[in-house]
Amino acid sequence: MKQHSKRFRAVAKNIQPKNYSITDAVELVKQSASAKFAEAVDIAVRLGLDPKKADQALRGTVALPHGIGKEVRVLVIAKPPKDEEAKAAGADYVGYKEYLEKIQQGWADVDVIIATPDVMGDLGKLGKILGPRGLMPNPKSGTVTPDVAKAVKEVKAGKIEFRVEKAGIVHATVGKAGFEKEKLVENIHSFLNTIMRLKPATAKGQYVKSIAISTTMGPGVHIDRAETGTN
Repeated sequence: MKQHSKRFRAVAKNIQPKNYSITDAVELVKQSASAKFAEAVDIAVRLGLDPKKADQALRGTVALPHGIGKEVRVLVIAKPPKDEEAKAAGADYVGYKEYLEKIQQGWADVDVIIATPDVMGDLGKLGKILGPRGLMPNPKSGTVTPDVAKAVKEVKAGKIEFRVEKAGIVHATVGKAGFEKEKLVENIHSFLNTIMRLKPATAKGQYVKSIAISTTMGPGVHIDRAETGTN
């Protein structure tokens, strides 16, 4: 059995085994942030989906109104003149063959990779490297696009990508514990609204089974499913 720290057990005492409103859950999570670094606030949504079925392999993006409180490092794989557009939009790394070689050698020190459609033939060959790290660009997430400038600006402004994992759970970061309560609440609402909007037509039974938020080092706080408009 996992042994929790004294600090963890102390903050966990304030959390009851029940479902809270988003506002109350955020308040508790903020109170539980006692680590010596700026903790993130993460959300986990367990869905009634079977990710093995192609039509239930949920994935998407959401532009969080207040971002996640982290400087996102963006690599754009593009040829001229799109590379200059990416640089002007604020991409951290921009290039083509030199970055394909670096990735082939194991480099992947970025958070998001954006690519133009014409380079995907070459970039797709690196799927075994980028796929497991969640870095492979995908048209559905807006990271394969001819409009690289727009994509870079959106990612830098707080657009995040998510997808359902094998266990049917979607994990994402929705901000920092140091955010104002109202900003975290708005970010969580935006995330959950997107999850509901993307509900697969083939999903049967209860779609949202549970929702929980937590800080990086803190205990989970469960949110009432009614907050998504379901019961």
